[in-house]
This record gives sequence, structure tokens and C-alpha cells, in this order.
Amino acid sequence: MTKTARIGIAEAIGTAILVIGGPGTAIFATGGFNEGLNVGALGVALAFGLSLLCMAYLIGRISGCHINPAVTVGMIATKKLDAAKSAPYFVGQLVGGIVGAGILAMILGGTSGFLSRAQDAGFASNGYGEHSPGGFDLMSVAIIEIVVTAIFVLIVLATTDKSGVPNGFGPIAAGLGLTLVHLISIPVSNTSVNPARSIATAVFQGDWALGQVWAFIVFPIIGAGLAGAAWIVLGPQHASADGSAS
Repeated sequence: MTKTARIGIAEAIGTAILVIGGPGTAIFATGGFNEGLNVGALGVALAFGLSLLCMAYLIGRISGCHINPAVTVGMIATKKLDAAKSAPYFVGQLVGGIVGAGILAMILGGTSGFLSRAQDAGFASNGYGEHSPGGFDLMSVAIIEIVVTAIFVLIVLATTDKSGVPNGFGPIAAGLGLTLVHLISIPVSNTSVNPARSIATAVFQGDWALGQVWAFIVFPIIGAGLAGAAWIVLGPQHASADGSAS
């Protein structure tokens, strides 16, 4: 199997598990189906962070474990990844996210009415206005998504620099970073910072989320670009050549 194929498959698996772990927790364990089981925003934030941490150890040596188009954009912007080699990342992330959300939909479809209840509740999708958890408008959502994505991508850029983090500790910092940005932004936008995750849940929500998903593609990409620009200025000049393993 070629390196390109291995990267695409690894990114698809990692993104699928991220979607199952994060939005899956939001759907199944925040009181929607069992009022006695509600892990709250902290539990959902931890689910996203732990999913990334585990995937980084699982597939990091294969693809660098981007599992997020915003991270891939940041890697390209800082020349840690050659843009010409980015296609398997983007394709794997999009396909994997949809597969992960599809698995959640199949689980929900196994019991009468559960899928429609999850869709009516938003299917853990991101939104603004009346679909923001706190009723925040588009401007507020734009600001927070750009800022928290920039924070998260900066953390990833630092943890993937060989001189910046002790060997083996990068996934811990990245996982905690993802947890942090979810704790900040879940009440505002339900936290995207990841266009693949947003597209996946919007597809299976199937209604308003598809009309708003553009925001959760555009704003995280802007945030990633800002993070890349900041890292070029602040980061070490001997940053690693790419975000993937040999």
C-alpha cells in the first residue's frame, strides 16, 4: 500500500472515531435519551479531547493525526506539509467524518423514533442564532470560532515541532488543548474548530444545519490561517518539514 493511501485511510479512521467520540457523547450522554445520564459540557469537551489524544497515539506515526482540515491548513501555511500532498488528508477527513456520523445514525435508527429525536435536537451540529446553544448571533460565533481555532492550531503546530515538546507528550497537549477550546465555545457555537466534524453532523441533521455549515467551514479555516501566520513569526525556524511520518 502506498504512503498516500495509508495517510488517507489513517485520517479517515481517526476522523470517524473523533466524530463517534465527540458528537456521539453529545448525542447519547447529555440527557436526551436518559435524564439520569448527563455528562454536560465538561463531559463532551473531555470526549473530544480524549478522542484526539488516543487517535494521535494510534495514527500519529502514519499521518501526523490531523483529523481536521483546519489543522491541515495550518500545516500547509507553515510549510510543515507540502500542499501538493494534502489531498489524502482532506479526502480522508471528509469521508471519515461522514462515516462516523453515519454510524451514530445507524445506532439511533435501531430504536423507533431515536434518530428523529436526535435530528430535532440538532444531531450535535454547530449553529448560530436560534441554533446556537446560548442564542449567540453570527458575529459572536465568527469571533469565537476564529479565535479558538487559532488557539488550537497553534497548540498543534507547537506540539508537532520536534524541538518544542518532549517525545511522546505531544498528543497529551493537543488533547487537552481541544478540551480547552470546547469548554470555552460549546455554549456559543457547540464548537466546531473542525470543518469535517461540522459537515458530518450537518449531513445527518439534514435540515437547518446544512444551511449554516458554511460558517463552520469558513471561520475555522480563517483561524487556521491566522495561527499559521503567527507560528511563522513566533515559531522556531527549524520547524519540522511536514506533519506526517515517513
